[in-house]
Amino acid sequence: MASPNPTPPLWPHCAYGASTSDPIGCRGVHILGHAQCLEHLVAADQAGFIAGLAPGSDIDLRGTRITSALLQAICDALRDPASGQPRFGDAEFDAATFTRHARFDAATFTGDAGFESATFSGMAGFNSATFTGDSRFDSATFTSNAWFGSATFTGDTGFGSATFTREALFSSATFTGNAWFGSATFNRNAGFDGATFTGDAWFDGATFGGDVRFTAATFGGDAGFESATFTGDAGFSSATMAGDAWFESTTFTGQARFDQATFGGDANFSSATFAELQQVGPLRCSSRLIFDQARFTGSKVTLEAAATTASFRRTSFAGSASIRLRYSQVSLSGATLTAPVALQTWPAPFDTPSGPLNEGQFAGTGSAEVRLLDLEGVDAAQVVLTDVDLRQCRFDGAFHLDQIQVGFGCRFAEAPRGWRRRSGPVPLRWSRRKVIAEEHHWRALRSRAVGRDWTRGPMHPRAELTPGPDDLAGVYQRLRKAFEDAGDEPGAADFYYGEMEMRRNDPLRPRAERWLLWWYWLLSGYGLRASRALGWLVAAMATTVLVLLLVGLPNADPSPQVSGTDQAGQVQLSTSTPDPALTLPVAQRFTGARAEKASLVVVNSVVFRSSGQNLTGWGTVVEMLSRIGEPVLLGLAALAVRGRVKR
Repeated sequence: MASPNPTPPLWPHCAYGASTSDPIGCRGVHILGHAQCLEHLVAADQAGFIAGLAPGSDIDLRGTRITSALLQAICDALRDPASGQPRFGDAEFDAATFTRHARFDAATFTGDAGFESATFSGMAGFNSATFTGDSRFDSATFTSNAWFGSATFTGDTGFGSATFTREALFSSATFTGNAWFGSATFNRNAGFDGATFTGDAWFDGATFGGDVRFTAATFGGDAGFESATFTGDAGFSSATMAGDAWFESTTFTGQARFDQATFGGDANFSSATFAELQQVGPLRCSSRLIFDQARFTGSKVTLEAAATTASFRRTSFAGSASIRLRYSQVSLSGATLTAPVALQTWPAPFDTPSGPLNEGQFAGTGSAEVRLLDLEGVDAAQVVLTDVDLRQCRFDGAFHLDQIQVGFGCRFAEAPRGWRRRSGPVPLRWSRRKVIAEEHHWRALRSRAVGRDWTRGPMHPRAELTPGPDDLAGVYQRLRKAFEDAGDEPGAADFYYGEMEMRRNDPLRPRAERWLLWWYWLLSGYGLRASRALGWLVAAMATTVLVLLLVGLPNADPSPQVSGTDQAGQVQLSTSTPDPALTLPVAQRFTGARAEKASLVVVNSVVFRSSGQNLTGWGTVVEMLSRIGEPVLLGLAALAVRGRVKR
């Protein structure tokens, strides 16, 4: 048996039964005009006290031991003739002990109601009770069922550190003021189905040992579940939370159901633990859905939500996960993935038993497409993306990026379009291609003309915190390999272009390599721009024809000269071919016949053949150069076409 509390109460107390082992004795408050509590008054005085009560009377029974019969007599004395139900004024039952059932069903407390540290040894019934003032049940102990169904709490309500040994039912209860259940213990099932919390509702540090249900509950203010522990199943189906909902450090050992739950503010599950959770949602969140540092320890989880923001920073997934979202900006920075995690834009409103999930709050917000923001510190080998907007995604810092699975419908950022003026006579035009967000951020740091229209990064203008070409070349290389391994050669081509661009602009690379890459870019766009290579080829061919007309073709084909001698009956013949000569005036060098010959030389040079045409010395040199350069340009054009059509 527990030792009696040696601390006396704050009110004048009865002290009945005091002894050396219990010097305090009975802790019941004195009844006005007496030195005893109500329980220890003589029968006549007790009857006189009850007879003096009327509907709406204040009552003070702090520390008093109250039997069912005594409570029934009090309620009868306070019964309102109009309603037939008890009506209390200020009711003080702090530290009182209800020895058996305590029935306050349909009672009305017009003043403040205090049940702090009260003990309910039997069933506690407050169904349909009305608390007009503040009500306090902090540290109360309910050893049997506690029923508050359809109760109305108009003022602030406190159940902080209360203990519910058996079922606690608050179904359809209405909390107009703030409701505090911090550190409360629910050893068995707790039901808040259909409850309405107009003010803030705090369950921080609460422990739910059985199933807990908030089905169709409405939270008009903030809802806090920080450090709460759910050992059984938790159901928030169809719950509506107009303010922020805090589930920080909450532990869900059983199932946690949030089907059709609506969060008007943030839904914060930071550091929460979901032990056997298989599905979250579908739910709606007008603001941020936060799972930062949360732990999903089950083998599989499916999360469905329509939310403005979904954050999974440093979230741990022990098994596979399917994250289906709409309208969301998503962060996976630092997430720990041990099995495939699929992020997908769900194509239509989620199906629920009552029909498609209502997304009216997102009307006018634009596309429902999911936007991934970052993968820093993530093992990308476990990431599967489908129909995801990657235009703002930062890939730098991801591991195994070459194994990421980027499915159909995913969109990357693009280079700015159109012509732009810059210093110098040549205008600027960026080649159309897919680019990653980090390249946008890096180029935005450059000069005004070059950096114009590129998106600034979060660390702009701090160049030391923005990934440079040396980092981005590796990112592009790994993305290229991922697309190549997936058999998407055309998709990989843009990332190869980006890789070459970063290598060409990397000041840490040797100058000779950068010059070589500059020529490669200028002539063919790294072997990916067929139009550029063909343009240079046409220009080279036209230039070759022009040069041949000017200095390469002789006046006419040389006529061999044969001469001989007759010596002692022997004839000796010799043939002499004069060197081709070009002495024509410049105006006469441009004729159709000469142009045809020059064109023949050029066409043969393109296919690496000799035309057999007699040429001047300069013409021979020009032909040799064209036989080297022009086939290369043709090959680069063919390479570019192959890179775009290969499967």
